[in-house]
Amino acid sequence: MPELPEVEVVRRGLERHVLGQPIRSVEVLHPRPVRRHPGGPADFAAALTGRTFTDARRRGKYLWLPLDTGDALLGHLGMSGQMLVPPAGAPDERNLRVRFALGENELRFVDQRMFGGLSLSPGGAELPAELTHIARDPLDPEFDDAAFVRKVRRSASGIKRILLNQTAISGVGNIYADEALWLARLHGERRGDRLRVRDVENVLAGARTVMVAALGQGGTSFDALYVNVNGESGYFDRSLEVYGQEGEPCSRCGTPVRRISFMNRSSYFCPVCQPAPRGRS
Repeated sequence: MPELPEVEVVRRGLERHVLGQPIRSVEVLHPRPVRRHPGGPADFAAALTGRTFTDARRRGKYLWLPLDTGDALLGHLGMSGQMLVPPAGAPDERNLRVRFALGENELRFVDQRMFGGLSLSPGGAELPAELTHIARDPLDPEFDDAAFVRKVRRSASGIKRILLNQTAISGVGNIYADEALWLARLHGERRGDRLRVRDVENVLAGARTVMVAALGQGGTSFDALYVNVNGESGYFDRSLEVYGQEGEPCSRCGTPVRRISFMNRSSYFCPVCQPAPRGRS
């Protein structure tokens, strides 16, 4: 699933290519991506036709495009969603679901697995009501480091589980959690209430370091399902230290990277640099 760097890359592309152009028409080619719109596909298209995108914003893994009405188009990429900006008349993508005709360009929502979606958020230009429960992300200038440290140190949950809780800190998914924890030399199952202030600060610093680096390389692409608005892949997967590196030597100590099951997915870590807490193998 795209995480903060990948969604931010898409947001920046939308900011460059779709703002200030009236939406000439909207075509919903499959109803599932607009399933959260109460009025259905036809009403969704009618509500957006003739409107203009005025900005491109993000909170965590969510995108929204404020409209000149004060409403907003809210989007989530899910597992395989793409927001592409091809020239008008370019061949349709195989999994094209929604098309916005803007003039010389189009905005297209493409989604193979259809876990993502688009919806209209009434009055949501500043912050959609649907996102008020989502915490700020560590790259947000208004992120409160001290409050996050306090929240972690009051929690009996493992630090990785906390990092994946979007109401505590947003934008961090499985990839960047593993990378941040490797940088901080912490095992993901270390309990928050047993961490020092410095430990939590190191995790935040690691998350910021790895996400900024990923942004510089266009995000992480393991397959063709994540691309930017021009259809280009990111290259940060070539710089990952532990995620997806099972059996490869840790670049710090040479110990083979391990993989364990975690919340129906995988965790990758160095068993020497990131020793498991007592009682866990």
